[in-house]
Amino acid sequence: MQALLLALALSALQLCPAVLGGPQHQRFLLGNGGPIRLSRVHNFAWQNCAPSAPAQMKSLNLIPDPICIPGDVTLSASGTTTITLDAPVKAVITLEKKIGDMWLKVPCVDDLGSCTYDDLCAILDTLVPPGQPCPQPLQSYGIPCHCPFKAGTYNLPPSDIFIPNMDLPSFLTNGDYRLKSVLSNGDQEIGCLKLSFSLHSGSQWLWW
Repeated sequence: MQALLLALALSALQLCPAVLGGPQHQRFLLGNGGPIRLSRVHNFAWQNCAPSAPAQMKSLNLIPDPICIPGDVTLSASGTTTITLDAPVKAVITLEKKIGDMWLKVPCVDDLGSCTYDDLCAILDTLVPPGQPCPQPLQSYGIPCHCPFKAGTYNLPPSDIFIPNMDLPSFLTNGDYRLKSVLSNGDQEIGCLKLSFSLHSGSQWLWW
C-alpha cells in the first residue's frame, strides 16, 4: 500500500471511536433513516490500479475473515514508494454501489462517499497533531504518520488492532460496493488502490 494510505488508515483505526464514531463526528453518521450499526466485515480484497505509479502496495492482509465488530483484527502490510511523498497529496475517492448489473456512483455526503480530499497530509496532522508520537503499531515499527514520507519500503508485521463499535450512514444501504483511491501531487499520479469488502449490519449485507 502507498505509505501515506497505510499511515492514514492505521491512524484512523487507532483513533477510533473518535475518528469513526465519536460525538464530534456524528454528522458523518446522519442520514434519512439514521445510522446503521456495523457488525461484521468479510471478503476483503485489494489491488493496485496503476502499476507504473511510484507508490505501490506490496501486501495487505486482514485476519480473521470475517471480522466481528467490535473485535480484534490482525493487520499486516507492506508498501514502497520510489519518491518522497509530501504535501499536498490529493486523494480522489470513488465509491460505487452495485444495482442489478450496474455500478452506480455514491455521491459525497459530509465527506463520506465519492469525495475528493485536497491534502491528506493535513488530514494526518488533524488525526495526530504534529509533535505527538505516532499511534501504535506505527510507532513500534518506525512507520511515520506525518508528511513527508521518504522514498523507501514500509513494512508492518502482523499487528493486533481493536475495532470498536461503529455506525454506517444510512445512505450506504445494503448491497455490493467497490472503492477506488487515486493519489496525486500536482500533475503527477502517485498511486492507485482498489478495495472491496463485505459489511454486515444486523440482518443485512453491504459491500464497500
